[in-house]
Amino acid sequence: MLRQIAPEVFQISLMPRNSINCYIIEGILIDSGIRGSYTTIKKALRKIPVYQHVLTHAHADHQGCSDQICAEFAISLLCHPDEVFRTETGMVTNDYPAPQHWVAKLQQKYWAGQGHKVAQTIVENDMIGNFRVIETPGHSAGHISLFRERDGVLIIGDAATNMNLLTTATGLRLPPNIFTSDQERNIKSLQKLAELNPAIICFGHGPVLQNKDRKFEQFVAKCSAGV
Repeated sequence: MLRQIAPEVFQISLMPRNSINCYIIEGILIDSGIRGSYTTIKKALRKIPVYQHVLTHAHADHQGCSDQICAEFAISLLCHPDEVFRTETGMVTNDYPAPQHWVAKLQQKYWAGQGHKVAQTIVENDMIGNFRVIETPGHSAGHISLFRERDGVLIIGDAATNMNLLTTATGLRLPPNIFTSDQERNIKSLQKLAELNPAIICFGHGPVLQNKDRKFEQFVAKCSAGV
């Protein structure tokens, strides 16, 4: 399902109830779901052409069909330097607290895609179109978010989710500890994002949030109080 969120910002919902999302921002594909997301993304890219592919981080539900998409559409792949190993090898669970956990093993076996060569690395304050790269480590070492100043659109990856991943009920949550290398560091990254006062927040998991009532900032303050 393809839905316009803001000017030149489209959400591709890859699983029911927005449980896995990727985005097209200004002709750039952000993330690529799981390996089985290929057909859905391919359809979307036939409607909205892209010239580049960026990963917020290289976990199995974000890099799943990056290799296929980059090959099919002849586009370059970009990520943070600390995500290059996972991106290029496809060994995407190596930074999990428990990579031998059965869920991690299932993700590696059925969700993860082939590795793909990184054309360029991106770091803090680099620009992706009109979006500024913000380093938000914690969920993974090289996790990034993307922020467009002029209208407050924030692509948050998995720094936070807007759903319970088990029940799919909507609501702001921290990413599960089982898939997060350093939750304390992740909360610090969320504090950095809250200072931006984002207007529209696009999550890897869960529906897009129109942040009119500052729900996001309240959530981050609560998480910070618990650290």
